[in-house]
Amino acid sequence: MYFAALLARTEDGWEASDTELDDVETLADLADLAREASPDDDTVLVLIEQEDAWFGVVRVDGEDDPRIYVSNAAAARRSSYGEILLTDDVLGRDPEEDDTTDLDALDLDGTEDGEPLATAGASDDHDNDDGAATGPGGFVPHGPVGDAEVLEDLGVSEKELRSLVPDGALNTIAETLGASEVLETVR
Repeated sequence: MYFAALLARTEDGWEASDTELDDVETLADLADLAREASPDDDTVLVLIEQEDAWFGVVRVDGEDDPRIYVSNAAAARRSSYGEILLTDDVLGRDPEEDDTTDLDALDLDGTEDGEPLATAGASDDHDNDDGAATGPGGFVPHGPVGDAEVLEDLGVSEKELRSLVPDGALNTIAETLGASEVLETVR
């Protein structure tokens, strides 16, 4: 189960609104949705959680590029909403790198040399030796990614953000911001 909310900072404090992400397909769509919540180019936070698995914070300040933090990239990767947040920049990837399959290494049956036939195509995602998820998009770490200082100037330090667990993280963030009551109204 997912929960997503927008917190927009105004001169009167924080305003919260429940948000549907069904029409959001890209990070640009999400940033536009956030900007619509604050016509005065104030700070808007998009808070997303998948119960007990991961949470994400997207910060949009006016026309600046969104700043993103995801608590567990590997868990978020298995989510359509999480995949929106896991951009090359957030994952520390060079978008210029070509991550294509070596077609010469494929056997005629579609398996890679040395790959057992029984597992071919069973799943694009698997864990490698260091526990990180790999697949068609490449390396995705188990753990936090992105800008851990995204809320630093709002009272949530990098250390505090990294120490939060998915269950209750958004409530803790909202409490620190002084927005717990407004967040509860949309929960």
